Amino acid sequence: MFRTALRNVLAHKARLLMTVLAVTLGVAFVSGTLVFTDTLKKSLSSQSAKSYDGVAVSVSSYGQTRDDDGQKQGDPGIGQATLDKVAATGGVASVTGRVTGFAGIGDEKGKLIGQGWSNAGSNFAPGKDGKDPRSAFVDGAGPTKADQIALDKDSAAAGNYKVGDKVRVATKGPVKEYTLSGVFTTEDGAVKAGGSLVLFTTPVAQEMFLKPGFYQDLTIAAQPGTSADKLLADIKPLLDKNAHAKTGTALAAEQAKDIQTQLGGMSNMLLAFAGISLFVGVFLIYNTFTMLVSQRTKELALLRAVGAARGQVMRSVLAEALVVGLLSAVIGLVTGIGLAIGMRSAMNSFGAKLPGGDLVIAPGTIVWALVIGVVVTVVAAMLPAWRTGRIAPVAAMGSAHLPASSKSLVLRNVFGCILGGLGVGGTLLGVSTGGGDGRMTIAAGAFFLLIGLIVLLPLLSRPVIGALRPPLQKIFGVPGKLAAQNALRNPRRTAVTAASLAIGLTLVTTLSVLGITMGKAIDRLSTDNIKADYRVSMSEGVRGGGLDVSVPETLAKAKGVKEVSAVAESSFQVKGDFRSASGVNPATIADLLNVQVTSGSLGSLGKGEVAVSEKEAKKQKLSVGSTLDAQFADGRKSPLKVGAVYKNLDELVSPYLVDSKLLSPSGEEQYIRWVYVNTTAGATAAGEQAVVDALGKNPAMTVATQQDMRDELGGMINIALNIMYGLLGMALIISVLGVVNTLAMSVFERVQEIGMLRAIGLDRGRVKNMIRLEAVVISLFGAILGVAIGIFLAWAVGTTLSDTIPGYALVLPWDRIGIFLLLAGVVGVLAAMWPARSAARLNMLTAIKTE
Repeated sequence: MFRTALRNVLAHKARLLMTVLAVTLGVAFVSGTLVFTDTLKKSLSSQSAKSYDGVAVSVSSYGQTRDDDGQKQGDPGIGQATLDKVAATGGVASVTGRVTGFAGIGDEKGKLIGQGWSNAGSNFAPGKDGKDPRSAFVDGAGPTKADQIALDKDSAAAGNYKVGDKVRVATKGPVKEYTLSGVFTTEDGAVKAGGSLVLFTTPVAQEMFLKPGFYQDLTIAAQPGTSADKLLADIKPLLDKNAHAKTGTALAAEQAKDIQTQLGGMSNMLLAFAGISLFVGVFLIYNTFTMLVSQRTKELALLRAVGAARGQVMRSVLAEALVVGLLSAVIGLVTGIGLAIGMRSAMNSFGAKLPGGDLVIAPGTIVWALVIGVVVTVVAAMLPAWRTGRIAPVAAMGSAHLPASSKSLVLRNVFGCILGGLGVGGTLLGVSTGGGDGRMTIAAGAFFLLIGLIVLLPLLSRPVIGALRPPLQKIFGVPGKLAAQNALRNPRRTAVTAASLAIGLTLVTTLSVLGITMGKAIDRLSTDNIKADYRVSMSEGVRGGGLDVSVPETLAKAKGVKEVSAVAESSFQVKGDFRSASGVNPATIADLLNVQVTSGSLGSLGKGEVAVSEKEAKKQKLSVGSTLDAQFADGRKSPLKVGAVYKNLDELVSPYLVDSKLLSPSGEEQYIRWVYVNTTAGATAAGEQAVVDALGKNPAMTVATQQDMRDELGGMINIALNIMYGLLGMALIISVLGVVNTLAMSVFERVQEIGMLRAIGLDRGRVKNMIRLEAVVISLFGAILGVAIGIFLAWAVGTTLSDTIPGYALVLPWDRIGIFLLLAGVVGVLAAMWPARSAARLNMLTAIKTE
C-alpha cells in the first residue's frame, strides 16, 4: 500500500503542486523566522560578550533616591573617592570611570547621523598608557581640552569630518561647537546598532550628563591570577547603597538574556503570521485530498474489492500526505534559510548595521520545519482519508462518486450555527465588557465566529452566489450562467476554496477599518486641540527623549517668537497616590492648546491652583474649590486648590495641569516632552525658520508644523498597516493557490462536459470566460463574507478603544473595501489563467470519449 501511495504521488504531481507550494510557504515563513532570530540572538550576544572582554567587575550607580519626605539621599553617582578606593584594592589592575548621556552630530545638511535611540556621548578615559580600552584611534587622539571631542569612524565618515574640523554637537540643550581631535573604532553596542559615539573630556562629560566629580559606571580589570568573584567580594563593601557591582561574565549573560527577551516579541509576531498562513493552507490541502479521493473512487473501491482493508486504504491516503508533507517541509526549510539571509541583508541595507556572524541553523529549527510540514499536511488529509474507508467495493462497478449524505449536511449546519452563535455572543459580550478584558473576549469570540463561518460556508454559498448569478448571466450570457451553476455544483468544495480568502480578508479588513478610524481620530485630535504654529521635540528615537529646561527659556527670548509653553511631565502624591501632572505656562497655554474649560477659569493656574480633566474630576470626586494635599517630586508639600475643570486632552496633557514653576521650581524633576510655539510670522516658512534658528539649528530637535503632527501620527498607523498587509499577503497568496487548485481539478473532472459544450457551439473564448467567471464568483464569495465579518469585528474592537482615544468614531473606508473586492476579482482572473487555458485547449472528440 505504501508503494501504491508513492505511485499515486508521482501520478498526480501537477495536482499536488499547489499543496506543496502552500505548505512550503508556511514552513519557509516559520523556518526563516527561527533562523533569522537565532542568528540575530547569537551575533548580538557575541557582540555583547565581546564588549565585556577584559572586564572583571562592573559597578553601576542607581543615582540618588528619595526618603519618605521626598528628600534626596546619597550621591548622584560614584564619586572620585570611591573610584580611588576601588583602584587601591588588591588584585585591581585598572579602573575606568564612565558617564554617558545623549549626544548627536549632524551631517552636512544638519540631519542627525545615526539612529537617535543609540546616539551616545561619553568621556574619554585613558589609562596609564594613555589609551582608552574602549577606543582604538585610527586618526588623531582623544580629547584633552574642554572644546575638543572624538568621533567614531562611521559617524565621522557619514559627516565627512576630519581631524581639526569644527563639529556641532547636539544635546538636550543648545547646540555647541567643538574641534574634532580624533577618530576611533569601537566595539560599543550603540555604534554597532547604527548610532554614534561622541567622546568628551571627563570633566565636560560629567558636567553635561551627571555632576562634576561623579561617574555612572566603573569598569574594573583584574591583575593576572585574580579571580573576578574574589574581586567582586572585596569591592562590594566599598560601595554605597545606591551602587551595585557584578562580574563581567554575569553582565554578559544578563545582556544575552535581555536580547533573547527583546527579540522574542518580534519572533512571536512573525510566527503568528506564519501560523495564519499554515491555517489557510490547511483548507487548500483538505480540498486537494478531498478532490483526489473523489476522483479515485473507482480505484479505491477496486482496492477494497481485491482485499484491501479499510484501514489500509486510509493509511495509503495518509502516506501520500506524509510524502507530500516531507517534501514540502524540506523545500520550505531551504527556502526559509534563504529568506533569513534576505531579511538580514534587507535590514543592513536600511542602516540597521546588524553584527556579522555565521548563519545559525539550530537542530530545533530543522525539527520544527519537518514536524510542521508533516503534521499540517497529514492533519488536513485525515478527514478525506477517513472518507475513503466508507467507499464500498461495489463502487468499483460504477463511475458515480459517493455524494455527501443529507444527514451530514444537516449536522454540519447545526454545528456551524452553534459555533457562529458562540462567536457572535462572545464578541457582543466583549463589547459590553470593554477595555483590555473586553478585547480578549472579542478575540475568543472572533475565533469561534470564523470557525462557524467555515463550517457554514456551504450553506451560505447558495444565497450569496445565487445573488451574483443574474448579473453574471445578463452581462456575460451563457458563460456567466454556467459559471454560477458550476460554483454551486459542489458547495463544499466552493466553501473550502473561499474559506482561505474569507479568513485573509477578515483580518485585512479588521486592521484597515481600525487603523483608518484611529488615524481619523488622531487627526481630529491634532486639528481640533492644537492651536500652536509649531511643536518642538527631540527627534524620534533620541534616548531620554526629553528636552532640556533651557529650551523653552531660549525660545521665549528669541526674535520672532510670540508665545511659548512647555508641556513638562511630572507627578505629585496625594495620600500616597501618584497623580500624573503636566507643567505649563499659565500665561500662554490657552493660546497654544484648545483647553476647553467646563467650570472655573484657566487663569487660576497663574495663582498656583490646579486644573483637572473631567474624567479625573469625576473619578476623584473633585470640583472647583476642592483642595488636594499634594507632595511634589522634590519633597515639597503644599495644598493645591482646584481652580478649573476642563475637557479631556488625554493624548496631549496629563489629567492635572499646573504652573511648571509650581511643579518643580528648578525644572530638575520635569520631563519636557514638547514645547509649543507661536511666532509673529505665523505658520509660514519664515516662522519655522525663526524657531529653527533659535534652537541653533539643532539636528537632534524636530520643529513640527500642524500638518507634520498629523502626518507623524497617521504615518505610524499607516506603517503598521503596511507591515500587516505584507505579512498577511502570504495567506492571500496561499488563497490564490487554492483557487488555482480547485479550478484545475474541476476542469479535470469536467473534461467530458467541456467537450460536449464545445460540440454544441461554445467556442474556446467562452469556455475560458466560463472558467474565469467561476473563479471570480468563488473569490468574491469569500471576499464578501470576509469583508462583512471584518467590519463587524472592527466595530467590536473599536468600542473597547473609544474611551482611550478621544473622538473615536467608526469610519468605513469604502475606497479600500472596494479595492479589496476588486483585488478578489483580479485574484480570481489570475488564478483561472492556467485552468482556463487548459480547458480551452481540450480536443472536443477526445474529451467526449473521456469517462
